[in-house]
Amino acid sequence: MLTPQQTENLKRQIIQQIEKSFPEDKKEFAKSQIESMNSEQLEGFLNQNKLMKTPQRSQECVFCSIISGNISSYKISENSKAVAVLEINPVSRGHSIIIPKEHISTSEKIHQSVFSLAKKASGILKEKLKPKNVTIASSDLFGHEIINIIPVYENENQGSERKPATQEELKELQKILAKTARKTPKKTKKVKLVNSREKIWLPKRIP
Repeated sequence: MLTPQQTENLKRQIIQQIEKSFPEDKKEFAKSQIESMNSEQLEGFLNQNKLMKTPQRSQECVFCSIISGNISSYKISENSKAVAVLEINPVSRGHSIIIPKEHISTSEKIHQSVFSLAKKASGILKEKLKPKNVTIASSDLFGHEIINIIPVYENENQGSERKPATQEELKELQKILAKTARKTPKKTKKVKLVNSREKIWLPKRIP
């Protein structure tokens, strides 16, 4: 386990690398992801990206690590091609990200089922949190294409200021958004079967 000092030093180094190599419109989000990690999550991220001497681990980006469960997340929905999780540094309450299960670096390669999950998550946010609108926008971070689902209460957008959410806030939101209403089973009408051996009355033939 990394010490607090090691964690801070490593975060500083990674953030410096982000400042040098990331596009301007993606720097803040990438930095917020690193800054929000605790020691265990950071060590897992470093191991997955082969930045520490752990040859037994395969190379994974931070989003692949979320998919594999090596980094904890707050899941609200999922299908065979993607998972929807709460953003830990949200722009607004309920800000979620759709992560394709396959490591995809361009939006052109995103499977239709990923967009279907984005639409579903957007509907859940609208129904449960009642924002004025919900925006959907894709972005490429750490070489992994994701989709941001952002509830708009005032004029929030993908470039708005992000604030870390507490574990309590995320857990409470997860309960609200992941809860699916139980469908009341429809009552099936009993069909009365006619006994074929039962005598059928017919009027007498009038000559």
